[in-house]
This record gives sequence, structure tokens and C-alpha cells, in this order.
Amino acid sequence: MPTVSVEGGSLFYERQGNGPPIVFIHGGWQDSTVWASQVEHFAEQYDVITYDIRGHGQSGPTETTQYSVELFVDDLETLLLELDIDQPILVGISVGGLVARAFLDRHPEQARGAVIAGPFQSMTPLSFPTDLNPFLSPVQGVSQMVSTIGSAATFRSLLASMQATNGGTWLSLDSDVREEAIATAGNVSNAEYTKLFRVIYEHDPPDISHVEVPLLVVAGDHEVGQIKRQGRTLAESVPNGQYRELIDAAHLVNQDNSTAFNSACTDFFELLEATDGGSSAVTES
Repeated sequence: MPTVSVEGGSLFYERQGNGPPIVFIHGGWQDSTVWASQVEHFAEQYDVITYDIRGHGQSGPTETTQYSVELFVDDLETLLLELDIDQPILVGISVGGLVARAFLDRHPEQARGAVIAGPFQSMTPLSFPTDLNPFLSPVQGVSQMVSTIGSAATFRSLLASMQATNGGTWLSLDSDVREEAIATAGNVSNAEYTKLFRVIYEHDPPDISHVEVPLLVVAGDHEVGQIKRQGRTLAESVPNGQYRELIDAAHLVNQDNSTAFNSACTDFFELLEATDGGSSAVTES
């Protein structure tokens, strides 16, 4: 099993194909298997790298007691160094998008471009599980919940709260994809689940208006309205940002409508081949 050593543990990764490098970064409580359709589609023309963020999948728990997006960027830096990857295209979804954004802030010229999908940027004013004790902080409440009912049930409760607060079908329009996501969250240990929730709750995304490499922000048309607004704001905040909204997709846009997502990425990658920049736009597919 290919791994790269990081502080307190290791990262599992897979690498397929030849060509310009693309690094795919999955979302919270998920793993790198969510990119299966993208790996199959792009490995013929690109060097495709997927990996499991620490605490997830085959990377598993690490000894580090507290996580942060900055630590996840440290891990990404280590992965790129160990695999001798220069100027990658970064593709992140949800929490993976936070990692991509923070990497761009730290290294504004060390990525060829980036795609941020399911463009969650801040948990406020999004919802928390409704059955948390109101006298506890969300992190303490989630810690108690996960120790009582486990990771999968806690994740399901979070999804139910999001849906009740924001309306619609959140996470995924496909019931099989949604149930698989819940099952994958259930594979995350209780301690790791809480460490990641703290990351999401406490992270303050950096200003990346100084980043000039092209950025594509992608959301599903069934995404939560607040997350769509966060995505549009992000795309408008950089000189070469684009926002695209894809039909028949929710938060896990790359799985709900993989054809449209792969097509949007292909268009963006071709833009990177043709030019060093782009212009802000809102389009639908």
C-alpha cells in the first residue's frame, strides 16, 4: 500500500496515468474513492493523484491530538514533495476545497490552477445537529454525540439538521451515494470524527484575492443556498475566478452528475492549456 509519512502517521495515496499532475482532495468524513469517476475519466491524459486525508480511509487515525486546515496543507506539501509533483492542478470538494484554498494562499504560484467543488467555506450560519445540548459548544456536543451513538449516526443527524434548516435534499440527490457517504463516515473513528468537526467549526478561510492562478468554483443546483453564495463570493474574490452551477446535483456534485462535472473540469483544464488567466463568469450546465 503506497503511503507517505507525515507528522504522527502516514497518508495513503494512489497514482494513475501520465501527463500534467492533478491532485484530488476529498471532503470531510469521506475518502479518496469518491473520485472514482474522475480518475477513470482523466487518467488517460493526466497524472492523477488521490489520497486519504489523515484520519480518513486507509490513512486512518494519527497521533496528532488536534487537526487544522493548515495541518492538512502541511500534509499536502509533504505529499507533493515526496512524489516530486510540481505545479499540480488541485481539485478539492467541501473540506478538500478548504485545503485547496489554504494551499493557494500559502503558495499562490505553486499550483497551475484549482477547482473547488461543493464550495463550503464557513459553517456559520449553517446548522448543527438539533439534538445537541444547548449549553455545550458544538464541538463538545458533537464529541458527546459521537461517543454515544457513533460516527455514522452523528453524520446522519448533521445531514438531517442541514436539510431541516436549509430545505431540499442536501449532500446528494442519489440515495445510494448518500447512504455510501454515511457508511464511509461511520468508518471514521469517534476521536477522528470530533477532531475533524473542530477543523470545520473553527476554520477561518484566508483571503486569496492575491492569487492569480485560474480558479473554477463548482456547485450543484440543489446545493444549499448559503454554500452557493459562498462559492460565488469566492470566485469573485480572485482575479481569474469562474463560478459554474451544474444541474441535477447537490453537495457531492462530482458524484451526482459526474458527466457534467468532468466536462466542466475538462473545459477548465483546456483553459489552463490555452491561457494563463480567465474572467469571472456564472454559467450553468
